[in-house]
Amino acid sequence: MKKITILMLAALAVAFLSSPVSAQSDLFSFLGGRGPVKIPAANKVAQAEKIIEQCYVDTVNTDQLAEEAIKAMLATLDPHSTYSDPEETKELTTPLDGNFSGIGIQFNMLNDTLYVIQTTSGGPSEKVGILPGDRLIQADDSIISGVKRPNSSVIKILRGPKGTPVNLKILRKGVAEPIDFLVVRDDIPVYSIDAAYMADPTTGYIRLSRFAESTPQEISEAMAKLHRQGMKNLVLDLQDNGGGLLGSAIDLGARFLNRDDLVVYTKSPSMGEHYYGTDRDGEFRDGRVVVLVNQYSASASEITAGAIQDHDRGVIVGRRTFGKGLVQRPFPFPDGSMIRLTVSKYYTPAGRCIQKPYERGKSDEYRKDILHRYESGEFSSADSIHFSDSDKYATLRTGRTVYGGGGIMPDVFVPVDTTGYSDYYRDLTAKGILNRFAISYVDTNRKQLTKTYPTEESFLEGFAVTPEMIDEMVRLGETDSVKPNPEQLAISRQTIETILKGIIGRDLFETQTYFKVVNPVLNPVYVRGLEIANDPEEYRRLLSPSR
Repeated sequence: MKKITILMLAALAVAFLSSPVSAQSDLFSFLGGRGPVKIPAANKVAQAEKIIEQCYVDTVNTDQLAEEAIKAMLATLDPHSTYSDPEETKELTTPLDGNFSGIGIQFNMLNDTLYVIQTTSGGPSEKVGILPGDRLIQADDSIISGVKRPNSSVIKILRGPKGTPVNLKILRKGVAEPIDFLVVRDDIPVYSIDAAYMADPTTGYIRLSRFAESTPQEISEAMAKLHRQGMKNLVLDLQDNGGGLLGSAIDLGARFLNRDDLVVYTKSPSMGEHYYGTDRDGEFRDGRVVVLVNQYSASASEITAGAIQDHDRGVIVGRRTFGKGLVQRPFPFPDGSMIRLTVSKYYTPAGRCIQKPYERGKSDEYRKDILHRYESGEFSSADSIHFSDSDKYATLRTGRTVYGGGGIMPDVFVPVDTTGYSDYYRDLTAKGILNRFAISYVDTNRKQLTKTYPTEESFLEGFAVTPEMIDEMVRLGETDSVKPNPEQLAISRQTIETILKGIIGRDLFETQTYFKVVNPVLNPVYVRGLEIANDPEEYRRLLSPSR
C-alpha cells in the first residue's frame, strides 16, 4: 500500500512539473510541503487563464475569456469603469462633431437587447414617433435583439445613405404587439444647441443638449446673436443634458467668470490633484444668469452649474442633478480595445464632490437611483432631501450655504408638474400617437399651413389645435388600441394640444420652435427661471449670504 501511494505521488509530481502552467511551489503546496505561497495577483490571473486553456474539458476561446475577465474585474469597481472591444472603441472615439447619415438615435445594448436612450432632436426617428425606452428588435431583414450583435454591427445596419428607407420593428413597454415604423435616413448633425432665442425683450434663452467639440463655437455664435437682439440676461437650460467633453464645460463656465477663477478640479490618491480655471475674463460677467437643471443633468452639466453656483455668478433652478462626478481615462490596448477606467473625481470650486455615493460592485442598484429618488418624493418636494452638516459648503464670494453629497442642489427647487398627466395621455405617448398624428397632419396640410403661416412668428401667434384635430387624434389612438377616455382627455387636453402644436411647429420651421411653444406652458422650471431672471430683487436675495 505504501509503495502504491509513493508511485501515485510520483506520477502527480511528474504531471505538475511537466505542465507549463504549474510552478514548483504549486506542487509543494499540493503535497503539503511548505504550505501555500503568496503569488502576485497578475501572475495568479495569468496562471488561471493558462490552466483553463490547457486543462478545461471543452475548447475555450481565450480571447473571449480574457475580455470577460476584464469586464468582471471592472464590474467590482465603480459603475462607470468600462471595457470596449476594438469595434466598440472605434465608435466611441468617433469625434463628436460633424455629420453622418442614419436614423438619429442613441442606444445601449443590454442583455442582447437594443434600448433607445434618446432620439436626436428633429431627427428621423423622433419625427415618426420612436421614443426613449423603446426596444429595437429588427431593421429590415436584420434581427437586432437577442442575437449578440456588437454595437458596431448594429450601427452599420442603422446607418446608410441619406434618403434610404429602413423598416424598424419596435417593442414598447405597455404595448402588447410590436410597432412598425418606416424611417427615412437623413443627415444627423451633431449639434449641441437645441434652441437659442429671446424669451422676452431682455432675456435670452439657450438650451444645450450636450457638450461636444463644436459647443464653444455654437455658444459663441448663439450669444452673439442674442446680444444683437438685445440680451441683457440669460437663462441657460441644462435640463436632460448628460454631459460630454470636459473642455467644453470649462469653456462655457469661463464665459461667466473672471480670469483665473477655478471652474473644476479633480483629485485621486494615485493621480493627485489637477485644477482647471479660466484664462480670460468671460464675455458675460454682468447680466443675470439663471441655470436650469434636473435629475438628468449630469457630468459636464454639473461642472458648469457647480462653478456658476460656487462663484455666486448665477442662480440654479430646478431639481438636484444626477451626480456623475467620476473621471474616466482611456487605456487602449494594442488590438484596438480599450478600458475606460475611473481615475479621479470631479470637485466644484468650493470643494464639493459631484459624484453621488455608490457601493462598489453594485451597478444595478446605482442605476436605480433615479427611481429611488422618485419613490422617496424628491421630485415633488425639496423637504424630502436631507443634508447632514458635512454636506454644507460655503460659496466663494458671499459665503452662502450650498450643499454637497452628490449632484448639484439648486438654489430654487421646482417640483415635477403632473397636473396634465393621465393614464390616457400615458397610453397615447407610449404608442407614439401624438408624433404620428402631428407628422401626418403636416404631411397632409403642409401647403396650406405654409401659406397661412409663412413665418414662425405668425404660426406661434395664430395657430391653434382645433377640436376636430383632437377628435382625429383620438380616432388614430383607437385604431392602435388606445381606448377613448373623455374624462382623462379633459385632464390632459392642454398638454396634448401644446405638444401637438410644438411638433407641428418644429416640422414646419426648426427644432427651437418646439421649445418656444412648449416651454411657457409645460416647463415649470423654465417659467420659474425666467421669473427670477426678470426680478432683480429676488435674484439678489437668492445670491445673498443670509441664505
